[in-house]
This record gives sequence, structure tokens and C-alpha cells, in this order.
Amino acid sequence: MMERLAAVPALAQRRAGLVAIALGLIGACAYPPLHLWPLGLAALAGFVWLIHAADNWKQALGRGWLFGWAHLTLANNWIATAFTHQAQMPEFLGWVAVPLLCIYLAWYPALAALAAHLLARKRPLWAFGLVLAGAWIITEWLRGWVFTGYPWPPVGLMLLGTWGAPGIAQALPWMGTYALSGLALLIAVSLLAALLDHRRVNAALLALPVTIFMQEQALRPEPQSDGVRYTLVQPLIPQSEINDGAKFEEQFARIARLTQPGRDQSRLVLWPESAVPDYLEDGYPERYYLQMTAGGNPRLARQRIGTVIGPQSTLLTGVVNLNIGKRPDGLPVAMSARNSVMALNGAGTIVGGYDKAHLVPYGEYLPMRGLLEPLGLSRLVAGSIDYLPGPGPRTLDLGKHGKAGVMVCYEIVFSGHVADRANRPDYIFNPSNDGWFGWWGPPQHLAQARMRAIEEGLPVLRSTTTGISAVIDANGVVRGAIGPGKADKLEGLVPAAAPPTLFSQWGHALTLAWAGLFLILGLVLPRVLALARARG
Repeated sequence: MMERLAAVPALAQRRAGLVAIALGLIGACAYPPLHLWPLGLAALAGFVWLIHAADNWKQALGRGWLFGWAHLTLANNWIATAFTHQAQMPEFLGWVAVPLLCIYLAWYPALAALAAHLLARKRPLWAFGLVLAGAWIITEWLRGWVFTGYPWPPVGLMLLGTWGAPGIAQALPWMGTYALSGLALLIAVSLLAALLDHRRVNAALLALPVTIFMQEQALRPEPQSDGVRYTLVQPLIPQSEINDGAKFEEQFARIARLTQPGRDQSRLVLWPESAVPDYLEDGYPERYYLQMTAGGNPRLARQRIGTVIGPQSTLLTGVVNLNIGKRPDGLPVAMSARNSVMALNGAGTIVGGYDKAHLVPYGEYLPMRGLLEPLGLSRLVAGSIDYLPGPGPRTLDLGKHGKAGVMVCYEIVFSGHVADRANRPDYIFNPSNDGWFGWWGPPQHLAQARMRAIEEGLPVLRSTTTGISAVIDANGVVRGAIGPGKADKLEGLVPAAAPPTLFSQWGHALTLAWAGLFLILGLVLPRVLALARARG
């Protein structure tokens, strides 16, 4: 038996590329909806061994790239589903686009593997693991902002527990998301070290139940807030109906029915992205109002929304706003658009707004349009004009209904960029349309919203068109949810915010501090221990 086990590393070395791909695929199963986190940690342990055993920098780089490519391709398979909801390009392109995107994304884990090999290949496994963890933190942080960024998913997501138990992700306030990814690698290294050294098997047997306990350990119940009352609506607007003008009135009737009654209540009403098809701003050319559900009059559209929510309420809803300019012939025309959230009071008056800052390439704008459009490429959503980004996190002061931070759709996945640090909100509203993203996307989206809640110490309220909608407290516990494919609402009191966390104050300076700590420990501590042994 021992001879067979001893033969496994040699076989893995000979087939290192295939092993790296297999480990990447297994590791992606740690994320929702499968959430097989023990397999994920085991895959990370195998990945660490594979990089540590590399004979040269080319092997380390190649193995890191293959692992990252397979891992990120499977984890992001939900992107391909978006191609089934548009008519501009063939559906099969979705299954080509995801692995093509991951050709680029895989360079980040590859660079982490390369850095660990160059800096620590001759050091003990534990020191190598520390250096790899520090390098991984830096490369995940880079992936979150280079070329506008795409951090979905961070490896630390596998440490997030179930809806009622944040698990090891309870460390997020003191570490941040990317440093938590480094911690995931260190847990994997400790398990690997125990497996390679039979004297440490007892430690491994102890570490496993502790990890399981941390994953499943629920926090104490959230104390009932005496704050803002909310009504959060999930109207169930299928993706096939979003841009169907014949369905607009029916959609409004559905969302109004779920919102009422509320005439005598003071409450915060939350509708999702794509909830209101009407243009609510004044001043557009008349032709843009013709397909509206309120007789082509934005003032009447706002007033009937005010009637639905009631005179004492405030609504936050997703809308599309236009930027009007003039063509060379002087005709006013929409030059661009904004994916926005509007705040309206019970009189139908606009009292605030937010424009989405992190836009989706090929979804909300076409990069290099002048080059790609002649080749037949287009955006995945209807319309020929691009959306323009807003200025970033802003806090809307809604008076008696609190201070709202707003993150539209996938903006919530950008760690460190979800709240205005100079004007901290009481809660974050995350309207979204997850109807594009099949089975894998919505639970991963919700999980990352939970990470933001823990990280920032702020409750997050998610209203989506088709699910999963949820109310998440500042500990990352889901206090109420509406599953996929249901039309329903949640009502209650907005959970209380926690005191500002260390991460909410330091941001990614804390991330880089953890990376630096791991790197220094991995590079310096072996020498210190060697000198101590020599003197002893």
C-alpha cells in the first residue's frame, strides 16, 4: 500500500499538466452552488505540492496557468448562459467566450506560482506556502482592478460557510477578501504538510474538525433593530420579458401588487435592477417616452409609483437613464445611457440617485467599438449605445429611511469599493438582474454579497428580478431570502450596522499588509530558525 502511495507523486509529476487542470476543476466545486469546500482545500493542497515540486520556473508558471485556467473556467461557466438570452450572436459563442476570457485570467495564479518558485523554491514547504499565499493575495488584488478588474471568484470564497454560519470568513473584518484567499492556501499547506509527514497526521486530524466547526459555527441571533422598516420585492420578471414592451404594464402590475399595501406605513421600498422600464427623468425627446406604461409622461409615471409605495415611503429602484446630445444635423438623440438607481418619495419626486460605476464589458458597453462592431460583435443586451460609468461609491441620505449605499448588480463583488469611506452608509442596497446567469451565477453572487457585508460590517439588501433576493446582516448571516423562480417580497427592519471594521477603515492597505507579512515570514523566518539552531 505504501509503495502505491509513494508512486503517486512520481505519476503526478509526469502528468503535471493534466493534474493541474484536474485540480483546478475540483477546486471550483468548492464554490456555490456545490460548496464542496473540503474538496476545494484538497485541490489547493495538491496545487501547492505541484508548484513546490516544479523543477524550473517554466514548469511553475505553466502549472499555475493550467490550474487557474481550468479553475476559473468552471467557476465562471455561468457567463455562457448569458449568450442564450440575446439574439445578436450565436449561443455557442458563450461556451467559447468563457475559456477565452480565462486565458487572460489564468495569468494571475500563474504569476503567483512563478513568484513563489523564484523566491522560495529551496525553502521548507511551510515557508514556500507562506510566500505563495502572499503572492496570491497580491495577484488576486491585481485581478480585482487591472483593466477595470474581474475578481469573480476569489479563492477565499470557499471558506464562507452556509447562509446561517459565515464560517472562517468571520476573519474578513480583520483581513479582507484577498487576504482570506491567502489564508485558504495556508490551510491547504498545513493539510499537505501533515499528509507528507506521518508525524503530523494527528495535527491534520485535529485541523479537519476545527475547520468543519468554523465552517458551520453560527453566530448569535442578530438583535432586533428598531430602525428602518423595509419592503423588498422580487417580481419574477423573466429575462425573456425584460425588453418586451407588450409585457411592461403586466410587469408593473405585478410589482405594484407585491409592494402594496403601504399607504400608512413609513418604509423603505426596494425594487430590483430592470424593475422600471419607463424613463423617469424629464427632458428627453418625446419619442423616447412613447413606449412608456404611463401615457408617455415621466411625471405621471413617477406619480403612480408614488401612489404604489405610499406617501410616507421612499423607493430605491433600478432604472435606465439617458444622456441626450445632438447629432451633426441638430436632432437631439441619446448619446449614451446610465444604469442607475433612483430614490423617489411618496409624491413621486426624485430625491436622489446613483449611477453604476463598474460596468460589464460586452454587457453594458462594447470595448473598442470602432474595431469590433464592423466584425459583427455587439453587446449582449439590447441597444446600440453604450452605458457610461458613474463616479463610484456614493451614500444617499434618505432622511428617516437612513443612509443608503448602492451597488448595482455585480459591483458588489469588488472588495473595497462598495461603500463611501468618507460618508459611511447604514446599509448597502444591491439591486440586480441575475436572470442572465443560470444555475451557478446567482448563488455565487449572493455569497460574494455576504462577504461584503462581513468585510464592511454593513447589512446588504439584495432585490433581484428572478432570485436570489436576500437580506444579509452585518455578520454575513442571511436573515431572509426568496429563492429563484418566485414572485414574493420580504418585510422587516433593516439589520443594524456593526461598528466600522478594520478593513472598512484601511481598505486594501490592509490587504497588502497581510501579503507583506506572509512574504516576510516565508522569506526571513527560515533563516532566523536556521541561525537559532546553529547557535543552539
